[in-house]
Amino acid sequence: MRVLSRVLALLVAALALLPIANWIPGGHEIDTYSYAMNDWLTGALIVIGGGVVAAIVSGRMPALWREGLWRRWSARLDAHRTLATVGIAGFALAVYVIIAFVVFDARPLLMDELVSVLHARILTSGHLSLPASPYPEFFSALHLVDFDGRVYSQYPVGGPAMLALGELANVPWLVGPLCGAVAVAAFLAYLRIAEPRREIAYAAVLLFALSPFVAFMSGTHMNHVPLVMWVLIASAALARVVEAPAARPGLSLLVGLGFGCAATIRPIDAAAFALPAGAWLLWRAIRDRARWLDVIAAGAGVALPVLALLWVNARTTGSPLRLGYTVLWGSSHGPGFHAAPWGDPHTPARGLELINLYFFRLQTYLFDAPVPSLIPAIVALFLTRRLERLDRYLLTSSALLVGTYFAYWHEGHHLGPRFFFALVPAFALWTARFLPLVREQFGVGRAYRTAVYGSLIAGAVAAMVLIPIRATQYASLYTTLRWNADSAAEAAGARRALVFVRESWGAQVLPRMWVLGIPRTDADQFYRRVDTCLLEQGVGMLERQSLRGPAAIAALRPLLRDSARVVRSTLSPDYTERYLPGTVYPPQCRRRIADDRAGFTQLAPLLLARGGGNIYARDLHEHNALLLAAYPDRPVFLVRPPSSEANEMPRFVPLSRDSLVQAWGAGHP
Repeated sequence: MRVLSRVLALLVAALALLPIANWIPGGHEIDTYSYAMNDWLTGALIVIGGGVVAAIVSGRMPALWREGLWRRWSARLDAHRTLATVGIAGFALAVYVIIAFVVFDARPLLMDELVSVLHARILTSGHLSLPASPYPEFFSALHLVDFDGRVYSQYPVGGPAMLALGELANVPWLVGPLCGAVAVAAFLAYLRIAEPRREIAYAAVLLFALSPFVAFMSGTHMNHVPLVMWVLIASAALARVVEAPAARPGLSLLVGLGFGCAATIRPIDAAAFALPAGAWLLWRAIRDRARWLDVIAAGAGVALPVLALLWVNARTTGSPLRLGYTVLWGSSHGPGFHAAPWGDPHTPARGLELINLYFFRLQTYLFDAPVPSLIPAIVALFLTRRLERLDRYLLTSSALLVGTYFAYWHEGHHLGPRFFFALVPAFALWTARFLPLVREQFGVGRAYRTAVYGSLIAGAVAAMVLIPIRATQYASLYTTLRWNADSAAEAAGARRALVFVRESWGAQVLPRMWVLGIPRTDADQFYRRVDTCLLEQGVGMLERQSLRGPAAIAALRPLLRDSARVVRSTLSPDYTERYLPGTVYPPQCRRRIADDRAGFTQLAPLLLARGGGNIYARDLHEHNALLLAAYPDRPVFLVRPPSSEANEMPRFVPLSRDSLVQAWGAGHP
C-alpha cells in the first residue's frame, strides 16, 4: 500500500505543479503559470523562512512552544461530541451566511444559479414545468429548456428541488449555507470513524469548513454544495456500516438515500462515490450472508430518489433516462471522447489538459495560501505507511471523479475548479495528516517545529491578506446582476408593464435561431464561426421564408465557409460576437453595433423579478410588435444601462407604442 500511496502522491504532484497543458499544442494553457510560480516562490520564502526563525527562537524560549496543545484541545472537543458538532457546523453556517450576503448579495449571479432558481420557482408552483410561451424567443435563456411546449431547466431536478425548499420559505439564498453546514457535520461524523486520531479529525473538519473554496461556494446557489452534503451523509453512514459487527439496514438505507439524492443533483459525480460503496457492500455480503440486508437496504435507498428522478424526466424530457442537458445539447453533451456540443473534438490530450488545469487551480483556490495548497496533502500521502480501508474508499472514489472529468469536454471554473469540489474532503483530511506524519518521520525537532510554525504563518497570511482579497474580488464581480430590478421598477412607475430588456446583438440572434428549430449545438457553432452581421441577415432570411429545422440549418451552412478567417469582433463591447475581416456592414448591422455601444444588460436575472406584476422580455426591435399585440393594455418600458461603461446600472425608460410602430415602419428597428 505504501507504493500505491507514493505513486498517487507523485501523480497528483505532477498534475498539480507541472504545466502539462502548456506542453500540448493547440489546446488549453495555464497562462498564469509563471506568475503563480513566482508568487509561490515568494510565499515559500516567507513561510519556510519564518518557520525556521520561529523554530530556532522557540528552542531558546520554551514558552513559545506548547507541546501537544492541539491534541489537548481536540480531546476537550471530543469529550462533548454533540456540542462540538453543533458548534463547528453552526460557526460554519454563520460564515457562509455572511459570505452569501456580503460577497454575493444573497442573489443568484451565474447563469447556472439563475436558471436553477427559476426551475425551483416552477416546482414551488406545483408543476414540473411551465407551458412555453407562443413567442419563446423573447423569454428563453441559455440553460433553459423550452422544448415540446414545456419550460424547465437543463439540470437534474434534485438541485432545483433543494432550492425550492428555500423558495417555499422565501430564503433560497439560505440553501447553500445550510447544505454547507450539514456537510461539515456529516464530514465530522465520517471522520470519527475513518480517522481515530481526534487531533487529525478535528483539524480536517476545520480545514474543510473554512476552506475558501468551500466557504465561498456555500454562499452561492450552485448545486455542488448540496451534492457534497449528500455524498458526505452517505459516506458517514457507510463508515458506520462497514465498521459494525453485524448488518445495519437502517444505516445502509441512509447510505443509499444519500447517494440517490446526490444522483438527482449531479449523477456522474454521485456515481463516482456510489459505485465503490456499492461494490464494497456487495463484496461484504458475498462473504457474509447476513450482510445482504445492508445491500438490499442500500439498494432501496438509492432506488427511491433515482426513481423520482426518472419519473420527473419522463414527465418533462419524455424519457426516464433523458436529462435536460441532452434535450438542449444532444448526446454529445455527455462524457466521452467525441465531438463536444460546439463541434470541437474532446480527445484524451484535451482531457489531460483540463485535469492539469483543475489540479493547478486547486493549488490556489483550496486554501488561498501563499504556498501551493496541495503540497501538505501530497507530502502526507507520500509519507503514509498504511492506507486504511476507508482511505482506500475515499481515494478510489476521488480517482473515479477525476477520471470522469478527464473524459468530460467542458471546462468547469467558478470560484475555483468546481468539478473538483467533491475532492475537498479528501484533500482536507490528508492536509490534516501532514504535521503528524512529519512528526512521525522526523521527530519533534527543528524540522517538525519549522513545519508547524510555517503552517501557522501560511494560515495567518491566508486569513488576514489573501482570503480578504479574494472576497473583495468576488464582491466586485457581476455588478449589474446585483441590481434590484423590483426597486428600480417601483421608482420608475413600471407596474403591470411590458418591459423589453436590451441585450447585446449576439444575445438577440441566438434565441431567434433556437425558435427556428435550430438545435443549440448547431446554433452555437454558427454563432462562434460566422460573422454576426452575416448571421443576422441569414436568420432574417429564414424568418421571412418560414424555414425551420433541418432546412434552416442547411440554408445557414454555407455561411461557415469562411469560418477559419472569422475573429472576435472589436466593433462591439460584446466580445462573443464575430467579425469577418473585410465585411462591409449595411445600415441594420451598424445600428445593432451602435446599440451595443450604447449599453446592454442581461434578461435572465430579470426573469426572477417579482414586483409590479411586470412581464420582462428580450428586446428584439421590430419583432417586439408580436408582444405589443399580445399585451395591448400594458405600458411599455425599455431596460438598458445609460452606456456601455463597466458597472453602469440599467434604467427603466418609458416607451410610446405609437412611436415604436412609427420607427419600425420607417425601417429603423
